[in-house]
Amino acid sequence: MLNFYSASNGQVNSKKAIQQCLTAALGEAPPSTFQDKMLIVVHSTIGHDFDEIIAGAREVCPQAELVGCTCAGVIGKEGANESMRGLGVMAVVPDEAQEYHVTSCDNIRGHNSYEEARKMALELKATQANVNMIQFLASGIDIAADRAIEGIESVFGADMPIFGGTSSDNMRAISSYQFADGKVLERGAIMIGYSDPTLTVEMGVHHGSVPIGQPFSVTRSEGNRVIEIEGEPAWPYLMSKLDFPADTHPGPCIPVAGMAELLPDGFREPYDNDHILRVIVKVDEDGSFYMPVDCPQGTRLWIVERDEELIFAGLDRMMERLTTQIGDREVAAVFHTDCAARGRAMFDSIVKDEIIENMQQPLTKGTPLPWLGMYGFGEFTRLKGKNLFHNYTTSIYALIRQ
Repeated sequence: MLNFYSASNGQVNSKKAIQQCLTAALGEAPPSTFQDKMLIVVHSTIGHDFDEIIAGAREVCPQAELVGCTCAGVIGKEGANESMRGLGVMAVVPDEAQEYHVTSCDNIRGHNSYEEARKMALELKATQANVNMIQFLASGIDIAADRAIEGIESVFGADMPIFGGTSSDNMRAISSYQFADGKVLERGAIMIGYSDPTLTVEMGVHHGSVPIGQPFSVTRSEGNRVIEIEGEPAWPYLMSKLDFPADTHPGPCIPVAGMAELLPDGFREPYDNDHILRVIVKVDEDGSFYMPVDCPQGTRLWIVERDEELIFAGLDRMMERLTTQIGDREVAAVFHTDCAARGRAMFDSIVKDEIIENMQQPLTKGTPLPWLGMYGFGEFTRLKGKNLFHNYTTSIYALIRQ
């Protein structure tokens, strides 16, 4: 059986930050549960020294396996921290058997997302572990996330729950990083297969944006690279619709330049929305940009704007659905991915804290739960029994003890 312990802090010294997190998290564990072999999942904002994080963790837990990624902010049971040096950990400690297995790659891009994800999934399955859920953390710059999902499902099938997110930076959309095998990667991915038979995962997902104006059509594309919209260079066309200069960098546009695609009919009611959103974080010099999923010619896209009332009301409805799904069962731990644009880029600290309280309280019921969340560039979250990739959402993954 797997046991979970979390902590987060804003200590500016990177080695001390990870060591204080681990000491605080593992200090809650009964001594009998300590094992030499444990998994440490880390989320770090971009200002930390990542090599120092790895070195500091090794001093405290020499045999532990450390994985994770960068983000625009960490979210723990202590609340949110979007400083340049915020850090959060989830320590996954087995009682006896190692009921988790990790694989990784160091170069996942749009063109090879299927192949790299499939390769990792095959390696995971070769452990002969009875994997029953997969956590996937990947580069947030130019991955084709839907193709990565297809790669995993080609090995484990479409019924395998996949959750997680893509790494981010401090909303500049320049570089994001991942941690695996004692290394710092820039375009990597980590796949964690959990095989604890006493655990299942329940998920909730919601965004609070609405389309504005008329849709436009993608007239030329290659995979997830959009080259032309309505016969014009794609990024300059989009910027003209927003009254921005054609050479605007995508980073500052993330809070205001979300794209929407229409969802199939059957997915709209449980999503509480007719559209699924996409974020753009990479633009080429020729004016093409990269969607986080494949975007074939003929795709219709809408520009969206946030609706604060919908964000709050929709989050409440999402949590009602999630708590109904969980019922009286025990919540063992919570992983959580929020869009980077839903942090301080969208809300002041008071409103942001209220949102976090509204998502945590129904699950914690006043008792702190192991909780590790991040403000990332995208979210892997199941919707109506289908693994999907989302942007601009709050996505909650509650691990339930059967």
